[in-house]
Order: sequence, then C-alpha cells, then structure tokens
Amino acid sequence: MPRPHGFAYTARPDGRVHITHHNRPATTLNGGRAARFLTEVTTGDPQLVMARWTGDYKRGNERAARDHPRNRGREPPVPSGHG
Repeated sequence: MPRPHGFAYTARPDGRVHITHHNRPATTLNGGRAARFLTEVTTGDPQLVMARWTGDYKRGNERAARDHPRNRGREPPVPSGHG
C-alpha cells in the first residue's frame, strides 16, 4: 500500500489547526483535539498522522469486508442522484 502524501497543516495563533491535502481543505481541529494532534504529529510520521486524523487512508480490509458472509451477494450502494 502506498504511503500517504500531500498533507500539510497550519497551526493558527488562536489554537486551531487546519489540515490540507494537496492544497485542499481536509479538516480543522480545535481545542484539545488540536493540541493532541500537534503532539502526535511532532512525534510520529507526519503524513501518516495527518492521514489518520482526516480519515483519508485505506484500512486494507475492503476486500475482506466485501467477501464477509453477511455481505456476499450484496450489490454496492448506488449513489442517489440529486438534480
């Protein structure tokens, strides 16, 4: 599985942290969550940490979930069209 890349973050003076992915906004953290993120991002692999905090990462279990007995024979959900 390729390693995450393209993440960046900006810590603001008001305590907020903005995380972007390929220069697009991914999430904003406030208060205690922002402080925990800053601690974690400075002690671990920053790209992996930001991928995990934004939810933008593969878990590697997509195929296993598809093949699970309760999901066999199910069609994937069809997105509803609005408009």
